Amino acid sequence: MSSAIAVPQHKLSETPNSRTIEINDWVIIASTNPISSASECDALQASLGFPLPEMTFGSNYLSLEHQPSGWKMMFDTHNALKCVKKGELGEGDGGVKVGYADAWLKSRTDPGTSLPLPVTVAAKHYDWTYTMTYPGHHSDSAPDIQSPSPSIQWTDANEDNPSHSIPLSELTRPDPILFYAEIPLFEDELHDNGSSNLLVRIPGLKRVMPTCIFILSRFTLRVDNVLFRTHDTRIYHSFTSRPLLVVRQLSGWEAPYDGVKRRLPSRNDLTPLTDANFIAKVLTELPVTESQQTGARTGWRGLRTKVETVVLAKDEP
Repeated sequence: MSSAIAVPQHKLSETPNSRTIEINDWVIIASTNPISSASECDALQASLGFPLPEMTFGSNYLSLEHQPSGWKMMFDTHNALKCVKKGELGEGDGGVKVGYADAWLKSRTDPGTSLPLPVTVAAKHYDWTYTMTYPGHHSDSAPDIQSPSPSIQWTDANEDNPSHSIPLSELTRPDPILFYAEIPLFEDELHDNGSSNLLVRIPGLKRVMPTCIFILSRFTLRVDNVLFRTHDTRIYHSFTSRPLLVVRQLSGWEAPYDGVKRRLPSRNDLTPLTDANFIAKVLTELPVTESQQTGARTGWRGLRTKVETVVLAKDEP
């Protein structure tokens, strides 16, 4: 006879544009709203100093707060787009060259511009692919206020400590969930040259013990006939961790377009190349020497895997 599933005490609440769960001293809020209005986009673009993605969800965010310590982590569109490189791209920025790039940039500020014959050029005043390594940010009150507590800081994980890693095998089990959220922050088709998007997800709070929180923020880039690129920020917390610990894993991968295309299940069906999950699966299954060292030979500094931890409370005596 199977044992009963222990469901942690929790409280769920909803509004038309948000869902909240309160569980084990944690409060998680997922806010999903329509695409930003023209006036909202104008204000955000003025703040950032470069054209916004075609679909910008400026009011969307995910917040994760540990109430006893006051520690708070957030993911929102404004702070994510702050991570896009402005100005000339330099070494490590992973700049992508593609035909029409200059004309594409001009068309974002002058829609009446006609496109010239294709040439191979690079972006001039900002990264037109919106590439980022956004790790989330800390806030005490609102998405735009960054104020991490000086006494609670991220430190490099200890490779020899099992609690300093994310148990992905546990998270992929088909267990029931208490809470799920999917929050799009932006998406752009790069003037028909591919796709760039950022999506934040809570795949689920497990109903089995030990229960946990797992958040995935995934940036996905496809530049047709050039490359694929993914950057993941993973946040994990086990409610039974002692001391109270949060793990953050930052990982980036890329590969030439044809290298991913060759791994299609069916040569005649290109649909998976538009699926962020398929792209991530292929990139993470490639040898590290290909996906995190050589990559697509852009020199992007995001090609790495880094694990950090933060301790919110020491063991009680």
